[in-house]
Amino acid sequence: MQTQLEAIVRQFGADTGSIHLLENGVLILKAHIGLPPHIVPVVSVVPIGKGMAGLAAERNEPVSVCNLQTDESGKFPSGAKATGVNGAIVVPIRDAQGAMQGTLGIGVQRDYEYTAEEIERLLQLAAELLNAAE
Repeated sequence: MQTQLEAIVRQFGADTGSIHLLENGVLILKAHIGLPPHIVPVVSVVPIGKGMAGLAAERNEPVSVCNLQTDESGKFPSGAKATGVNGAIVVPIRDAQGAMQGTLGIGVQRDYEYTAEEIERLLQLAAELLNAAE
């Protein structure tokens, strides 16, 4: 999955990326790029509903933010700012029946609003990740 994540991060010109898969009711980090070393243990196991990955998993839909550093919605834990990411998006990884099986996230170190086309492409790439893992 690391190789696929590297290709996705390059394709979108992102600075960070992560893949979590659902195991025993929690999201387990399977691959990452650009995350600060002190953040990796924090995001290694993510409860459903917590943080961007957890929200995307809970809702089974994309979750994005233009600037995580200035976001005041209260949806994202304060530790998320330690990633240095501003524009971020996390999309669900779904199986063929549409059930959430994990998440794919990317982020950039500038304000950024992801377009509908980019979101659709990320969802397609997420589905391909699951197929590659089987």
